[in-house]
Amino acid sequence: MKLASLSATVCSLFLLLTGAAWGGDNIPKAAWTRPLGEPLANPGVTRSHGDIDDGYWQGVPVGGFGAGTFSRSYRGDFNRWHIKAAVHKYEPIYANQFAVFEQAGSDTPPVAQALLNGHPEGNELSSWKWDYPVGAGNYYALNPKAWFDYKYDKFPAHLTLEQFSPVLPGNYKESSYPVAIYRWHADNPTNKTVTVSVLLSWTNMSGWFRTFTRDFKGAPNQGNFNTYKSEDVAGAGKMKGIVFDRLRAGTAPNEWDGQFVIASIDSPGVEITYHNSYQTEGDGHAIWTPFSKDGRLDNNDKSWVSDKEKLGGAIAVRFTLKPGESRIIPMVVAWDFPLVQFGEGRKWERRYTDFYGTSGTNAWTIARDGLLHASEWSDAIDKWQAPYVNDESKPLWYRGMLFNELYVLTDGGTFWGRQPGSDPKAPATFALLECFDYAYYGTLDVRFYASLPLLKFWPDVDKQVLREFSDTVAKEWPEQGMWVWKSDLEGQPVTHKRKKSAPCRMTLACRRAIHSSLSTSRAFRTPTTGKTSTRNSC
Repeated sequence: MKLASLSATVCSLFLLLTGAAWGGDNIPKAAWTRPLGEPLANPGVTRSHGDIDDGYWQGVPVGGFGAGTFSRSYRGDFNRWHIKAAVHKYEPIYANQFAVFEQAGSDTPPVAQALLNGHPEGNELSSWKWDYPVGAGNYYALNPKAWFDYKYDKFPAHLTLEQFSPVLPGNYKESSYPVAIYRWHADNPTNKTVTVSVLLSWTNMSGWFRTFTRDFKGAPNQGNFNTYKSEDVAGAGKMKGIVFDRLRAGTAPNEWDGQFVIASIDSPGVEITYHNSYQTEGDGHAIWTPFSKDGRLDNNDKSWVSDKEKLGGAIAVRFTLKPGESRIIPMVVAWDFPLVQFGEGRKWERRYTDFYGTSGTNAWTIARDGLLHASEWSDAIDKWQAPYVNDESKPLWYRGMLFNELYVLTDGGTFWGRQPGSDPKAPATFALLECFDYAYYGTLDVRFYASLPLLKFWPDVDKQVLREFSDTVAKEWPEQGMWVWKSDLEGQPVTHKRKKSAPCRMTLACRRAIHSSLSTSRAFRTPTTGKTSTRNSC
């Protein structure tokens, strides 16, 4: 990074840590909103038995194109997991959680509260203070951003959590990153100094994305281990966090090998404490006892390799707010699962590996970039959305849905990557999943439902899809397969070729012409009128 660029980044981070915060009044009015933890009165259900229906506890996803995604719902649980390509898992992981400590002055009792409208069953993390009050604040969604505006009468300071990943128009780098940014906007409306601490706990989920089931039953934990890490970031402070990894067979990762990282920046006025490893299926007292006392953890860096127990780790970011003072505190969750493996065994490398490598050990580097660029990316998303969400010629609900319905471009099992050993300068392959109930990639009849936003905001991706489609026109796969619809209709097996070559006159020269036109324009244009043409002039 050039010196001028580094200086600008450090300056932005300083402002991020010390600048003015804001609350719900600054969230776009077009955002979909819901009281925290309030269930829907008349939720819809799937019509077909067996189709995926996880209910209404959902939230804006985090993660870039083809990076894998997960979500935190508007009741506060991390529950929707699309890390393994084409596989949908829905299960709340209770040890993946935010909690808040606050104390006004030194003469009032502190309050510590996990930010979930609910609680685990049995003894799991039973020492923690659960059941954040339903309706004590609001959730807002304007993909790729979401906000949790906390309004708990026991919290003297006001907190709003801003969540996003850097999915940006015309951006073919950061839009692929496997990183979730969580910016805490904190302000003190009282006449006392308030001590605030934000806890982020996470589970070591390395190896969990190995199965095709819709939950984590039987997920392997053997070989998992956590590592506390600290690194000086020039001019900004000290990055501190925990790396969640596992022992691996050989140097090349399997599809399920990878890392998670949680991290933040320890800087003047901001203190980070940590607890490296604890058993998440226990009562969690190793985390909650010190945190609920003064907002600190015990800086325990003990690490061990799991036999079968589930391992968690946590960090706590502690700071003080004078009367009327505001701060913005960044935290990140990053992950690095570089491989995608499809049913026939072929392995592909995700798009973000063009920038971070394919070892599956670079989540810390990804997290660092997330911390350094959080403010910049947030501003870029706001700038992109502003002309649309402020366009009063359109209904408010419509403006919000323009962005919220884009969630499928990341969270719909999207693939973006290349085969190992391919030319890194060549465009990566992009494909949408038809749906998790019907796991086929690149089915263009339904992909066109999402083609307009790709054409408008990521035209190079859209053009590459069409180039690859044109390459298949003259190809033929002669093996026979079952024609399911016809077989059901006739009551006996009917087979057909997997793919016939197209009976058109599309020559090699014609396909090259299509490639050329896609390289220089957004769509096929007729030379005389400039209007879009759907006719095959070849």
